[in-house]
Amino acid sequence: MIKVGIVGGTGYTGVELLRLLAAHPHVTLNSITSRKEDGMPVAEMFPSLRGHVSLAFSAPEKARLDQCDVVFFATPHGVAMSQARELLAAGVKVIDLAADFRIQDTAVFEQWYGMPHSCPDILAEAVYGLPELNRDAIRKARVIGLPGCYPTSMQLGFKPLLSQGKPLVNESALIADCKSGVSGAGRKAEVHALLAEASDNFKAYGVPGHRHLPETVQGLQAIAGRSVGLTFVPHLVPMIRGIHSTLYATLLPEARGIDVQSLYEQHYADDPFVDVLPAGSHPETRSVRASNMLRIALHRPGGGDLLVILVVEDNLVKGAAGQGVQCMNLMFGLEETIGLRQVPILP
Repeated sequence: MIKVGIVGGTGYTGVELLRLLAAHPHVTLNSITSRKEDGMPVAEMFPSLRGHVSLAFSAPEKARLDQCDVVFFATPHGVAMSQARELLAAGVKVIDLAADFRIQDTAVFEQWYGMPHSCPDILAEAVYGLPELNRDAIRKARVIGLPGCYPTSMQLGFKPLLSQGKPLVNESALIADCKSGVSGAGRKAEVHALLAEASDNFKAYGVPGHRHLPETVQGLQAIAGRSVGLTFVPHLVPMIRGIHSTLYATLLPEARGIDVQSLYEQHYADDPFVDVLPAGSHPETRSVRASNMLRIALHRPGGGDLLVILVVEDNLVKGAAGQGVQCMNLMFGLEETIGLRQVPILP
């Protein structure tokens, strides 16, 4: 059994990790930390876990994380890098759901997150936790920096187009028009996430620049092997969970005859959590709710050069906790779908 610890188990990604790991046949939950809720039974805070998680929260100094096989950090940015060195020295693997190990350039990280990176040597060995891109490297990794929720949808949406060796689209003018539910902002009391603020409302934010932009560009350039230009506009929609990303790319003249549908279907044929829908489909966020599945549909309006790629995922599962479990499975030599076969919830 894999002995798992979770640092920061009181947020939305933390409870999602608990939900998935509690049902995982190869996992034992060893510890869940929260300084404020030290001693409180997990099921008291999250009644949905009653009968599934018997642990209580413990203060970090009591958690004995060094006795785990892997520790997930469902914490604010900066926490994982402050503890990673000690855990790695004890032989514990680290999976961070925050941004500490996503961006390889420390200057870019410090620019966007406003804090110095305390362990650039560990960052240098960290693997970006997108299995559809880095599956083999994840299997050998000690440290995983999980992608953000938006970057997962954008990178997987554009990946088949950028990984062909030669450009198929105008890679300097990619556009991502993305919408997320309110849970993407985390489980903290902030005015913009209040019911009276977020309900019956729809707005863009972060248009001049968003933290997920440099991470996504880094990933797209790694896929393409060349410079990529991306315009990314996120929006907040009045729903709890889910991401819908509408991506735009203009086919180059020499690629107009390509069968884009077949390209995507073949590219993701062996990826169990990417579902390429029939041509002309319109995926809905509810079709992936509470699952680790990401669904893609392709359109060429009027048969023209503009390619429209529709991508949906659950921001808390494939966009966070589920992707973390997928990486854990790979790191410990398990089939990557174990513990992640949940059927999406409807309605």
